[in-house]
Amino acid sequence: MKKIKNEAELVKRAIVVGVKYAEARGAVEFEATDSANVKVQYIYRLLVHDKLIQPIPEDQISQPAMRHKLAIWISRQG
Repeated sequence: MKKIKNEAELVKRAIVVGVKYAEARGAVEFEATDSANVKVQYIYRLLVHDKLIQPIPEDQISQPAMRHKLAIWISRQG
């Protein structure tokens, strides 16, 4: 997994956009107490379900891998 420049900022932006997407879709309502890790996992699984991103092989799923996938996704959103 190659590190992306500004990956941390991209992940933060992906969480914001992903939360809006998930709530607008009516899939979930996030609480203020939900951690970033919970949001990353939910957004990743929702985007995979909606076929907006390619899934990571089950034996390779981890927080860093999901964050990396979200950073790639948001960087391609423009």
